[in-house]
Amino acid sequence: MSSSQNGRKEDIPIPDVVIDPSTGNRYMKGKFLGKGGFARCYELTEMNTKEVFAGKIVSKQLLTKQHQKEKMTQEIAIPRAVHQQHIVEFYSFFEDDQNVYIILELCRRRSLMEMHKRRKAITEQETRYFMRQIVLACQYLHDNKIIHRDLKLGNLFLNDDMELKIGDFGLATKV
Repeated sequence: MSSSQNGRKEDIPIPDVVIDPSTGNRYMKGKFLGKGGFARCYELTEMNTKEVFAGKIVSKQLLTKQHQKEKMTQEIAIPRAVHQQHIVEFYSFFEDDQNVYIILELCRRRSLMEMHKRRKAITEQETRYFMRQIVLACQYLHDNKIIHRDLKLGNLFLNDDMELKIGDFGLATKV
């Protein structure tokens, strides 16, 4: 196992086709969407239905400490249990020897952070529109005794219809 210059373990290449062993579903790896603290995200196309998802892929090499494993467990358990219009939809998860794969709703219009970087501003009218959706999602989470704990522009995603979706539940907790 080699280390990069910054001390992090090198990323293991992700296969071009990943298979969910429990369902037999095969996913073709597509466009790279982004990278977070632990995960790399790619478009994953289910090869039978041609449906396109966001695949959050976490190397098991990065899940060595107990708190990292707990974070991964929360990142699956909480989104799996919630269903609300303004929360990124969780579809499934599976693992192989190298990685854990989380299959999520694809938000093709990226995040509010990327929109802000690109445009340098978000109008007051847009802000009201997005804030209402954030409040509805947070109200739903709080009614279900869930606290996100990492709301920021990079975790607020936009779908094709410019609807806001809260994602990344790695720091979330159930009260």
